[in-house]
This record gives sequence, structure tokens and C-alpha cells, in this order.
Amino acid sequence: MRLPERDEADDLVFTVVQPDLSVICDPSKLDEAGCCGAPDWIIEVLSPGTAAKDQIIKKALYERHGVREYWLVHPVDHVLTRYRLVEGRYAQQEVFETVGSTAVAILDGLAIDWTFATPPKPAPTRHPSNLP
Repeated sequence: MRLPERDEADDLVFTVVQPDLSVICDPSKLDEAGCCGAPDWIIEVLSPGTAAKDQIIKKALYERHGVREYWLVHPVDHVLTRYRLVEGRYAQQEVFETVGSTAVAILDGLAIDWTFATPPKPAPTRHPSNLP
């Protein structure tokens, strides 16, 4: 995903990022090389190696470029932090537990169902002495 600072030529765009998931509602932003311009919604899944970058550097970058909704998913803690763009700035963060479902604020009628992220309970194990 290329994020131009102004109207520079495509080969002069130096801000390039690769979010975990992005939704682009404007097809004119898509070309053979991917997306040029801000997606509408970005999700980053935090990992120890990228958590600081995702929460500090990318958050500021996405806000500056106009990403309308930015989610940070904390898979170990089962927490979602959501930012929504209001008048060019991210409004106060919203924090949700990743249970049930969470509505996507900018896309009416769309929600993420978190049941896929809930590991199944292990089946009871049988001890050899309990076998028939």
C-alpha cells in the first residue's frame, strides 16, 4: 500500500506499508501494484515484533493519511482497540473484548464475529486406567 504525501508521481512515493488487512471502498485507488492512497479500514494484528510500530508509528501515519477506521487486535489478550477518524483526527480509542461480535463503524451492517478466534475447549482425555 502506497501512501503519497501529496500529488507526487507513483515512482516517487516513499511511504509504503503492508497492513495485515485493509479494505478499500474506492476502486480508483487500486492498480496493478496494489493500493495507492488511504484504505477505508485497516486491521493490524499485534505481535511482539511489531506491536510498538503498529501502535505508534503506523497509527500516526494512518491518521495523517485519512484511514477512516483503524483496528489493533491483541490476540493474546483478546482485546480490540478501535480508532475512528473524526474531523481529520482519530477520536478517543475504543477498547473491546474480542468476544461475540464487533460492528465496523464505517460500514453499516458489517460486524466481525470473534468466535473463530476462541480456541475450542480440549476434549477430556482418558487416563489408561479409565479405559474399558
